[in-house]
Amino acid sequence: MCSPEEEALLRLEEVFSATLARINSLVLLPLLETTPEPSDPQGRECLRLLQQLHRSSQRLWEVTEESLHSLRERLCHQDTVGLESLLLLQHAERILQVHVEYIESYTSCVVVQAFQKAAKKRREFWRGQRKALWQLLPGVSSEASVGTALAQALREPLAHHVQRYVLLLLSLGDTAAEPHRTRELVVHAATLFGNLQSFLRQALDQALATQALWHSLSSRLRDVLCTPARRLLQDSQDVPVTVAPLRAERVLLFDDALVLLQGHSVHTFDLKLVWVDPGQDGCTFHLLTPEEELSFCSKAPQDRVVWQWKVTQAVCQALRGKKDFPMLGADLEPPEPPTCRCMAYTFRAEGRLCQATYEGEWCRGRPHGRGTLKWPDGRNHVGNFCQGLEHGFGIRLVPQGPEDRFDCYKCHWREGRMCGYGICEGERYIGMWQADQRHGPGVMVTQAGVCYQGTFQADKMVGPGILLSEDDSLYEGTFTRDLTLVGKGKVTFPNGFTLEGSFSSGAGKGLHTQGVLDTAAFPPDPSSTRKRQLGVGAFPVESHWQGVYGPFRDFVSAGCPGDEQEALLGFHVQNSRELRKSQEYLCCERTQPEPCADRMEGILDELLLHREPRALRECLRKALSNSLHPLGKLLRTLMLTFQATYAGIGANKHLQALAQEEVKQHARELWAAYRGLLQVALQRKGQAPEEDEDTETRDLQVHGLVLPLMLPSFYSELFTLYLLLHETEDSLYSQGIANLSLFPDTKLLEFLDVQKHLWPLKDLTLTTNQRLSLVRNKCFLSATECLQKIITTVDPREKLEVLERTYGEIEATVSRVLGREHKLPMDDLLPLLIYVVSRARIQHLGAEIHLIRDMMDPIHTGGLCDFLLTALESCYEHIQKEDMRLHRFAGRWDSREPW
Repeated sequence: MCSPEEEALLRLEEVFSATLARINSLVLLPLLETTPEPSDPQGRECLRLLQQLHRSSQRLWEVTEESLHSLRERLCHQDTVGLESLLLLQHAERILQVHVEYIESYTSCVVVQAFQKAAKKRREFWRGQRKALWQLLPGVSSEASVGTALAQALREPLAHHVQRYVLLLLSLGDTAAEPHRTRELVVHAATLFGNLQSFLRQALDQALATQALWHSLSSRLRDVLCTPARRLLQDSQDVPVTVAPLRAERVLLFDDALVLLQGHSVHTFDLKLVWVDPGQDGCTFHLLTPEEELSFCSKAPQDRVVWQWKVTQAVCQALRGKKDFPMLGADLEPPEPPTCRCMAYTFRAEGRLCQATYEGEWCRGRPHGRGTLKWPDGRNHVGNFCQGLEHGFGIRLVPQGPEDRFDCYKCHWREGRMCGYGICEGERYIGMWQADQRHGPGVMVTQAGVCYQGTFQADKMVGPGILLSEDDSLYEGTFTRDLTLVGKGKVTFPNGFTLEGSFSSGAGKGLHTQGVLDTAAFPPDPSSTRKRQLGVGAFPVESHWQGVYGPFRDFVSAGCPGDEQEALLGFHVQNSRELRKSQEYLCCERTQPEPCADRMEGILDELLLHREPRALRECLRKALSNSLHPLGKLLRTLMLTFQATYAGIGANKHLQALAQEEVKQHARELWAAYRGLLQVALQRKGQAPEEDEDTETRDLQVHGLVLPLMLPSFYSELFTLYLLLHETEDSLYSQGIANLSLFPDTKLLEFLDVQKHLWPLKDLTLTTNQRLSLVRNKCFLSATECLQKIITTVDPREKLEVLERTYGEIEATVSRVLGREHKLPMDDLLPLLIYVVSRARIQHLGAEIHLIRDMMDPIHTGGLCDFLLTALESCYEHIQKEDMRLHRFAGRWDSREPW
């Protein structure tokens, strides 16, 4: 049985729907049709607002019709359609939002007096419509202006409708004999529309106050400050306040900005970048902004309370991006604005940041956290900031000359200056920094491939050093500040000749030398020049990237506070090759960081649950692959610094040892980071900390556990350096492989002096008219296919396992041929392994072997894996030297015998 309240709601919706239709035809459509396209900006703005109001009115009519339909369905089918099916109850929030949109569109028109301006432009038209218009407004005086009548015609029906909504819903909630859930829906809808009443009143009050303000200001100030969406919240003419140090004559608080009027000057502060700092006395509080610290002082304490409260609420509202509902600061306990925010701002004051735009994280008016800083002259800085200064790892681009060229600095910054370990491009500098200058030991690699190593002072190389040219010539001696050879030195040429003496140069005269040229020397060992490594020993690997390790250690030392986790370690490179787009290297998050305490607690609990060796490996694998885990974030940061150092210009063979040592150091630091997190987890649970590890135990964990898990993150750049370092030997090896591939299986086994009783001829299946001597790639096929898998993994341990399985396949094949188990002595194994290696055709085998040797777990030293790796090295060296033996062996073949 339908209640009287439901029937009253039906009549209310019918009346409101009809009223909206009349308003649309008598007011809104004529406003739009009779307003010609204006030529001035203000006229165009008024027309846009009226069009927006018409669209909002249309949506309001549509939702009213939907509500009306649901009421009719309820009245017609009372037995099957429950009260809860009413649109007004089931989708109260949606109906509410449509009403709010209409109110905001209407009040924007009020603020700029759009109705008055439209009426003024077409007085004659509206004079003819006066009678019909006044019929909509029976309570309005006939003396009222057309503009006022238009404004009331678009407001009063809505206000009356919302008021009736609230009364009927409250009555329905008191009388309806419905289930508890339905009563909750009725009460909820009544509460929402009660709030809408309050919102409507406040929105109208703010709009009228803002309209009055624009009317009171000069046209110049009005042009600067007036926007339809802006609302006045507080005026110092109503509640007095003084502001220092700017000595403002008038203070205006809007819902999006704080404005100080000082003579002809207007100072505007975006509320999203305003922080409220309560004062020490009852009459003062402070506002922090990116370039000013403002003190607000009032004579009466209650005036200070009003201003501080309203500014605080306005900042919260501006950060949320929408108006408070039901009214500004309606919460019993108003929330405090977040201290950390993500915003963009262009600095105006004179100084190093003048006209620079910062986009990123802020704290109390200062850039703090991850961010991007761009200057108009093309300079860019992307990285970490602390209290307004570059601090932590960062990338700085500095344009050079009129061409599209940049110097790129990737290093640690301290209080706005480059400091500690870092690199520089245009050319690549790897070394120490102090006060924005290269200072201390360093290595420099140019785009031409020339390498320098020496000591830098005040950004220049001084004293003795080393220069390696592209052709592997080596200079050892002293340099001038512009890297010119001067004084005593020695040049070693690739052919072994040496030139030792004094060097000098004059303007336009080239290089002069006086010394002794020694041409009797034997060609040098390749390792003395071509494979000479730079950087190792010049600066300890432990000193690398302390700007990355330091924040992590501080994080652990502080007990891993969850609220600091998101700010920990700061940057994300998308593509190290996109130098021009380095502002995208560090992705500054645009959303406020969520509380991380619970997630940090879960991370620490996981470490405690997985301390056994097998479980620990899986736990670390998941942690290092998760960018939200502290260990994963640390690994990603180290990976990106490694890419920044050794990709591009840094891909130089003379840096291979430095890179290799850096990767091992990263593994040690990651293990130390894990141990630090574990100790924090134990401490939080009140358990005793683990005992300190000895060096041997630590190294076993680093090489056996951490290094295999983290190596994939560094493998591409690291293996490239191995390729470059062993390019000559790999080229000889490739030629040897190409020559050996011409042999059929039996000829190759014979050439390699494999004993014939070990030949697996039973594995050769001949087709019709096929000769045994022509079969290729069939002998020891299982071993060959096994060895080829060595390039499918980056883990040195797994590569050694592949080598061990290959050895097993060779022995299994021989045992099958002999019909008994047989262990191969070295004399028999080596030629068979050479055969398998030649058939496997593994590219860059020299680089593979040396990387395995350098990165393998020391536990394998002296064992079977070490023995097999040595055997593989011997095969590699034999294949490089097979060219001469091939010529001798070729004479034993019948030249008419086809291969």
